Amino acid sequence: MKIDWATLGSVFGVSLVATVTLVGLFTLGITGLSRRERAVAAGGSAGLAVTGAYACFAACAAAVGYGIYLIVA
Repeated sequence: MKIDWATLGSVFGVSLVATVTLVGLFTLGITGLSRRERAVAAGGSAGLAVTGAYACFAACAAAVGYGIYLIVA
């Protein structure tokens, strides 16, 4: 049995980047929602933060959906 170390390293690198990106996007979404809560408590509005949060969550859902598509197809 022969292991192709270059390919294994490539898969590891892509997986690491994808994981960090998804976690970062989800974290930005949570941060946007928490800014909305702080703005509402202060009597303000944070429409841009909520829109950004929903966009981050949508990007996460799209990436997960694409990953499932790649596995099933």
